[in-house]
Amino acid sequence: MKNNYRLTISYDGTRYFGWEHQPNTDLTIQGKIEAVLSRMTGEEVEVLGAGRTDAGVHAKGMVANCFLNTELTESEIRKYLNRYLPEDISVTDVTLAGPRFHARYNALGKTYCYTCYIGENKPVFNRKYVYVLEDRPNIDRMKSAAAYLTGEHDFAAFCSNPKMKKSTIRCVDTIDIAVSGDLLTFTFHGNGFLQHMVRILVGTLLEVGFGKRTPESILTLLENKDRKAAGPTAPACGLCMMKVDYH
Repeated sequence: MKNNYRLTISYDGTRYFGWEHQPNTDLTIQGKIEAVLSRMTGEEVEVLGAGRTDAGVHAKGMVANCFLNTELTESEIRKYLNRYLPEDISVTDVTLAGPRFHARYNALGKTYCYTCYIGENKPVFNRKYVYVLEDRPNIDRMKSAAAYLTGEHDFAAFCSNPKMKKSTIRCVDTIDIAVSGDLLTFTFHGNGFLQHMVRILVGTLLEVGFGKRTPESILTLLENKDRKAAGPTAPACGLCMMKVDYH
């Protein structure tokens, strides 16, 4: 009998083409985990993730589920996975879930953190996980702009998929912008995010911080729903999925 298991996963996405399967490559997080679980059970296993992080994006709290036919305990499954997964992927927790649990469809909210480096010296040891800025943006201006983005809006201007057929309305209930030492962080929590949405939000907020647009221009972006009018997509390296919320 197959049981449904919930996995919590952390990974360094630097060398991967994102979470989801991609044609002509086995360098995806989903693919690596499925390969190890298939080897463990002796049959093909499908792993369903809570989201689809893009190429180069990291995670500390990705959640996934899969159905396994195994007599191993949750602890033994976790140890097996971590023994055979690459060193840049770690399964931090394995628990037995209800048969109807689905990592994506049951998710209530997600937290992402985007990190910029604003120090004077090169960030040699964490360079793969930060977006290095040449100057320090104005924090107060960015916080003013973020206030316009908080709440339920149509975020079409912040979606990189022009052929998006589903609704682009999302609720972003908190955007926290903070400085700690040489690091500037943008922490977003919402009920869901569109393709590249967090990185486009960061790119746009940085434009506000550098005086390239006004905080009030955010209102026009939300109203006009024009991706070309929003800011650039910030590099993938600075983005990390922190947590997925469930009941």
